[in-house]
Amino acid sequence: MQQERDVRDELRATIDARRDLGPDYESALVDSLADRLDATITARVEAELKRRGKEGKPKGDNPRSIVPVALGSMAIGIPLTAIASQAGTAGLIIAWLSIVLINIAAAGALMRRP
Repeated sequence: MQQERDVRDELRATIDARRDLGPDYESALVDSLADRLDATITARVEAELKRRGKEGKPKGDNPRSIVPVALGSMAIGIPLTAIASQAGTAGLIIAWLSIVLINIAAAGALMRRP
């Protein structure tokens, strides 16, 4: 609640300064306000992440990626398709359904990990 008042006070102060200084300083005032808002938003996000007990790094930096699982599925899927095709359509459906379920389970497990 206090942070919202601070942001509103800063916005009011910026508007008042624009009135006093005129349009020549408008760009500098907008840049200054944007920097303060950015710092406020960053602080709020970091506080929320800390409250939840999570690190502030993006998920893309996670070394446990789904890419190896997907590539492994493709590598296994090609020969498995050739083998399963001898059993007919039912064999193909069972083989690829198994691959899909394994990928879904792997993705779910990776998403649950911190």
